[in-house]
Parts: sequence; structure tokens; C-alpha cells
Amino acid sequence: VGSESKGWSTTRSFVSWDKSSNETIAFLFGDMGTATPYLTFSRTQDESISTIKWILRDLEALGDKPTFISHIGDISYARGYSWLWDEFFNLIEPVASKVPYHVCIGNHEYDWPSQPWKPDWANSIYGTDGGGECGVPYSLRFNMPGNSSEPTGTHAPATRNLYYSFDMGPVHFVYMSTETNFLQGSSQYDFLKHDLELVDRMKTPFVVVQGHRPMYTTSFESRDAPLREKMLEHLEPLFVKNNVNLALWGHVHRYERFCPLKNFTCGSMGQKGKDWEALPVHVVIGMAGQDWQPTWEPRPDHPHDPVYPQPKRSLYRTGEFGYTRLIATKEKLTLSFVGNHDGEVHDMVEILASGQVLNGGDDNNGKVGAVHKVDDVTRYSFSHYVWGGSVLVLGGFVGYVLGFVSHARRQIATERGWNSLKTEER
Repeated sequence: VGSESKGWSTTRSFVSWDKSSNETIAFLFGDMGTATPYLTFSRTQDESISTIKWILRDLEALGDKPTFISHIGDISYARGYSWLWDEFFNLIEPVASKVPYHVCIGNHEYDWPSQPWKPDWANSIYGTDGGGECGVPYSLRFNMPGNSSEPTGTHAPATRNLYYSFDMGPVHFVYMSTETNFLQGSSQYDFLKHDLELVDRMKTPFVVVQGHRPMYTTSFESRDAPLREKMLEHLEPLFVKNNVNLALWGHVHRYERFCPLKNFTCGSMGQKGKDWEALPVHVVIGMAGQDWQPTWEPRPDHPHDPVYPQPKRSLYRTGEFGYTRLIATKEKLTLSFVGNHDGEVHDMVEILASGQVLNGGDDNNGKVGAVHKVDDVTRYSFSHYVWGGSVLVLGGFVGYVLGFVSHARRQIATERGWNSLKTEER
């Protein structure tokens, strides 16, 4: 890319998808943002640099294997400052120039008081987080599959890239918008229902749904409670009926993995020969870079100690930044959480094509956050992973230290007189 007069870029190459492949590889996260070289903000998403660094390492190890990246909402956090979109694309160029970069919309790309869908129960939910962008930069800078769109409520072009789906290897991926109408009777609900009902499970035995705001979380996200209630009422029955295997969410800037869930109740995974039910595994993956992190949900018997004990349905949760890696064959899907402080796997769950969940924390491995090594199904080399409890302990300690340092930096920034654009963010 370039010219003789202005110079040429380096030569780049990419690998297109192989529709006949029986393997799926993807890197997934939400809420990354971008670091900036300017002292413009009291907070920038410095961890985004590490996230891209480790993903680039994995892509280089893959060689010519097809893969893609999935960024599920709250993408650049530009919020009306267009130069931040430029910084974001500079950040992701090393990976986005190699593999497809898929996105779905989040509150920081869209929300504004004039948005057309804002029911009474959502008045406290949909606010000014988009900074007036109203989905326009998001719609024009990305080109996702499908033709979904909604009016912006202004004279701007309609918002695109809201909900869509595609197959890659043995996995059917579905993307949805939590910022626009998803209730029964809406265009989006009709799309989701129709799409999930038509999945050919012989061709794609696994179904993964992705959206921005989570259906389940144990963070103290009380403001979004009405939205989660509507998702449970309208979407969860759809997911359960159509045997969705994995539901991935962002918005909460932490990693949290749940047991297979229906109405806040863990389903049996049958690891001791018991009956089991195929239920979706919900995972929050909004830990890619945005440094504002909520506290965990307080419990009535521990109002001043909200972190432990965590609810039984929450099998693993951490404040460490990172990303997830998905690898699937016709027989098994594996989702791993890679931490930014060392680039190693800190949590993992396996789902069989039957829908049965392994390594999920039931009676056989009831320790929260248990990690079990699995057979090599990927046929390529990543760096050597350190398994076991020592990694978890070390990861928790380093994560705590990083969090403390991050807090101290923000405090120093405030004392220097830098002004944050918002005092409360999602």
C-alpha cells in the first residue's frame, strides 16, 4: 500500500477462510479500547497493548491456519473523539491486517438520549455513553455480514452491523445487539429465533452467541438489572430451547465463567454418570483493556466483603486483563482464558458436541477455577502452559499488584489536574 512519491508500507498477507475445514480457531474479547501516546486523558487503556501483543504471538504460532478475532462491543472508547478511532486502528493493525476482525455494538458506540428504542424500564440503562456518535463511526468503519440496521434517531445514516451470523468450521457464531430492541416481536428477536432454529448441527455441532451486556454477572451492575431481567425473559428460553453451547458477553471489565445455567440454576454436567442437560455456558470476557472495573456483587451476609465467597454458579472470576482463545473440532470446543501478565492459560472449559460440559466445576472438580490439561486437539504449538494451582495463586497476586498500581496511577493523574471525560463508565 502506498506510492512512489510517499513511500510504501511493508508487505502484508492474510489467510482466507477454508469452508471445508473441520477446525475453528478464534480469539475473543470485549471492552479493549486503546492506549494513547498523549497526556490527554487521566486514563487510557494501556492493557490493550498487552492484549494485542499476546494475540499476535498466537497468530504467528498458527502460521497459515485460518482464524479470526471477535471484539464484542465497547471497541475504541472514542466517544465522539474521532482521533481515538485512528489510534485504535493503529493499535490493532498488526492483527487486523492478518485475520478478519469481527465486532458487535456496545453502549460506547451507540447510546445517546435520542436513540429511538428507549423503553421506560431502560431509562437508567441507555444514556450518553456513546458521546454523540450514535453508531455512525461504528457503522462506517466496519462491514459485518448481513444487512441488519436501525435508525439513529437523528439525520445520520442508520446504524449497521447490529446482528448477524456465520459458520466457521464446526461452529455457528451469532452476534446480537444489546443496545437495540431484542424483545419478542422485534426484528432482532425474529432474526435470532429463525437463525438458531435453522442451524445444521451435523455441519456445525456448536453454537456460540455473542453480545455486549451480559445476561449473567456477579459484578455490582445494579443499573443494568432491568436489562438482564428482559434478557432472561426473552432470550434465555430461546438459547436453552435451541441448545446454544456458549454465550459470551462484555461490558463488565472482568473475566467470569459460569456453570451451565438456566434461570440462575446450575445444570448437572453428568461427570459421575448422572443425568445431565445441555445448557448454555455463560462467560463474561470484557477484560481486554478498559481499566474501569466494578466491584463484585455484595452478599447479604457479607456486605463489607463482596469478593468472597462467590456464588456457586460463578466457577471462575478474576480482575486480570487478557483475552480468550476458542478452539473447536467436530467433537469438542475448548475456551481458554489467557492472562496478560504472563500470556499463559489461567482458566479453561471444554464442551462436547453432545452439549456436555467438562472441566466446569461440578462434583468431580468442584474447586472454583480448577484448570485441567486436555489432549492436544489443535495440531500446532503455543508456548508451554503452566498448569495447576500455583499459576492461579501467582496470577491472583500479580493481578492484585497490577490493579493497585493502576489505581495509584489514576490517583496521581487526578492530583495533576487531568480531567476525565466521564466519572462513571461502563
